[in-house]
Amino acid sequence: MTIHFIGAGPGAADLITVRGLNLIRACQVVLYAGSLVPAAVVAEAPQGARVLDTAPLTLDQIVAEMHDAHAKGHDVARVHSGDPSLYGAIGEQMRRLKALGIPYDVTPGVPSFAAAAAALETELTLPGLAQTVILTRTATRSSAMPEGESLEALARSKATLAIHLSAANLANVVKALVPHYGLGGPVAIVERASWPDQRIVTGTLSDIQEKAKAAGITKTALILVGQVLDPGAFAESRLYAGDFSHEFREKAV
Repeated sequence: MTIHFIGAGPGAADLITVRGLNLIRACQVVLYAGSLVPAAVVAEAPQGARVLDTAPLTLDQIVAEMHDAHAKGHDVARVHSGDPSLYGAIGEQMRRLKALGIPYDVTPGVPSFAAAAAALETELTLPGLAQTVILTRTATRSSAMPEGESLEALARSKATLAIHLSAANLANVVKALVPHYGLGGPVAIVERASWPDQRIVTGTLSDIQEKAKAAGITKTALILVGQVLDPGAFAESRLYAGDFSHEFREKAV
């Protein structure tokens, strides 16, 4: 029997992968993060399945649920929001399972930064403006940032930033970024990307705090920063240029 770590996607129930949904439909036990995983997704569990919200549980209790299911010969769908490789807290779960000799696998999901970019109708990498996206967060009460990964250090690149878990820390985000992106640096905050109650606030580093406060956005939001959010004129990609050839297309005459 196997523990299946599954990315449920950013919020919209139909953004889970076909593989992930099929696994949920087949597992006798479904463990999910109730605050961020859509109810419609776990509702696809088979009739009679044990469906448990793990939000109030400790790591030991969650692993105990997995161990008990495995002992009974049951497959487990361990459902996380977004893509489980990003801030999913699956590393320690997999480490425990490996020590117990319990097999597991991982099914990726649509990450929140991709859903936010889609909501903004924005490409995060534009020729001449940004070819790098940095996924990061700021220090929180639960865990600090590793040395060398401060927002100030990352901002020196002037890449597109996707800042997770930091809406409540917006004042410090702005303070760290202004020296590198300027007061006019474009910012977008996407709250609950792809959910029915999704909200978007856009502005610059000079006014985004005031706008976010007026909207009452304090959590479950992604902060995007970078020139791609307000690009103006930019060069077109050479990929589709008529005078550019590659292995699938000859250069136009």
